[in-house]
Amino acid sequence: MTMSNLHPGFILIAVGLIALFVPKSLRRPVLAAGPLLGLGAVLTLAPGTNATLPFINGITLHYLHVDALSWIFALIFCMMAAIGGIYACHNSNRMEAFCSMTYAGSALGVTLAQDWLTLIFFSELMAATSLFLIWCKKTPASRQAGYRYLLVHMFGGNLLLAGIFLKVSAGDYLVMPLAQGPWDTAFWLICLGISINAAVVPLHAWLVDAYPEGTVTGSVFLSSFTTKVAVYCLIRIFAGTDFLIWFGVLMALYGACYAIMENDMRRLLSYHIVSQVGFMVAGVGLGTAMALNGATAHAFSHILYKSLLFMCAGAIIYATGIRKINQLGGLAKKMPFTFWCFVIAALSISGVPLFNGFISKSITISAAAAAHYGSVELLLQLAGVGTFLSIALKMIYFIFLAPDNGVVIKREVPKNMYVAMGIGATLCVLYGVYPELLYRYLPFTMEPYHPFTVDHITQSIEMLGMAMLPFMMYLPKMAPHTALSLDTDWFYRKPFAGIVTGLSYLCCAVSRALGNTWEVLYEKSMELSHNPMEFLDAKPLRNSPKYNPENYRTSIADPIMITLTILFCSLCYFYGDHLIKNNEPYQYLKPVRFFID
Repeated sequence: MTMSNLHPGFILIAVGLIALFVPKSLRRPVLAAGPLLGLGAVLTLAPGTNATLPFINGITLHYLHVDALSWIFALIFCMMAAIGGIYACHNSNRMEAFCSMTYAGSALGVTLAQDWLTLIFFSELMAATSLFLIWCKKTPASRQAGYRYLLVHMFGGNLLLAGIFLKVSAGDYLVMPLAQGPWDTAFWLICLGISINAAVVPLHAWLVDAYPEGTVTGSVFLSSFTTKVAVYCLIRIFAGTDFLIWFGVLMALYGACYAIMENDMRRLLSYHIVSQVGFMVAGVGLGTAMALNGATAHAFSHILYKSLLFMCAGAIIYATGIRKINQLGGLAKKMPFTFWCFVIAALSISGVPLFNGFISKSITISAAAAAHYGSVELLLQLAGVGTFLSIALKMIYFIFLAPDNGVVIKREVPKNMYVAMGIGATLCVLYGVYPELLYRYLPFTMEPYHPFTVDHITQSIEMLGMAMLPFMMYLPKMAPHTALSLDTDWFYRKPFAGIVTGLSYLCCAVSRALGNTWEVLYEKSMELSHNPMEFLDAKPLRNSPKYNPENYRTSIADPIMITLTILFCSLCYFYGDHLIKNNEPYQYLKPVRFFID
């Protein structure tokens, strides 16, 4: 195997294995420099590269297939692994180092797979390593979130496996587009399995439940791979499946709405993963070359700014020990570098011109307009306003600019974390100022796209400016407060938990009936599996507390009123603008348009 066809995923997995066994003194350079080898391998891969491996029954595994689509996703995954490796290299937890690099390597394995069997293998390896990445925090909350994460992903993985089994049994070994039909059982099973990984509403609650419970460094990796690998699979397999348009729109609005209610920094950011992936899913559903390029570009940009947001949040948690927004304030003076990095990431995710989110989000929105989906264009713009409202306004104000709540910096943030944040912020600005650095590598042929037109910039600034109005009007309501917002995860947190408990009692009764030896074996297995990470450390945790929710939901009235305010202003703007541009004799609407401007 030459460098020109060396699998970058294997390199990252090897880095993880090395980090698992080397002394602590060597782990830092391994994590900081090792992923760069994977990035170098990606840069040497030429489109058309195809490495195969013979399997059983005459099946050939195409484990390394490179085309324009897989290459650009492999590039951003390796870039993120390198940034994440720098961010996490101070961490002494060898299991976390192994899981994070193997997780990233598995994402590359899915991306570069051309056959169903390789895809499902690396997909399940991703699920396993991300699960242990959650458990690495070793808290009751992370343990419980991990088990719920396992429950959901076992279900999704089994659906995907069943669909792939049907395809392979029919002689279809290679991954292929399925949108054109037939929409058979295999189609729906594979689509549902991938949709769970993409956090498509209402199959999304696992994400906001589990990701915030990871470690400071682990959550950065979690935010970057699973959902974007799913987006890649949707582009590859389900491009042009029209019902995905409306699921994407629902995700974009739903995630932004719930984010407004959140008080936990990382839960808020997790809801915005759902929202931003919604833009990508809508682009996949549109299925035009422009829309698919928009989904690809937005996945690329999203990994950069979302990981930067999680890195900034992680730095705050590391320094203060606080996750709740209402307990923070005045950090702009105490953590100035983190503040400016957060501002860059917030402006990027909000789609402000000269930041990378603008150059990717605008493609998808423009694609919806070009495909004559005016309602989709409007609703995605509205979701963008919600993003600006909850992150650029709410988080920046209440975390950094609000009066100081007496927050104490308990420990200094390691320099490597600042370096990683600086790299992420630089890339967000670089791709925003020079979009051609990304556009030249987009996989689908389309007409040249120019984001910096007067219309695009004016529309963006006007929509974001309108978000200031409800923020100022509802500022007392926007103040975060302590509460737990249960989502669709209520179904497996509450009723399903009772079923699991009942089954556990039944198993205990059966074990006692089978005899003392079996009963002891059963009890010991349950005890040791209760906290897997403690089991790995040979320190089983006993008598752990059960989940006990305090409040189910904050008032839904607040985000509804804010959303209606923005929607009304948006409708007035767009309708008035339409009539004026078409010189229709409704002169009474011009004052409305003038007022909004």
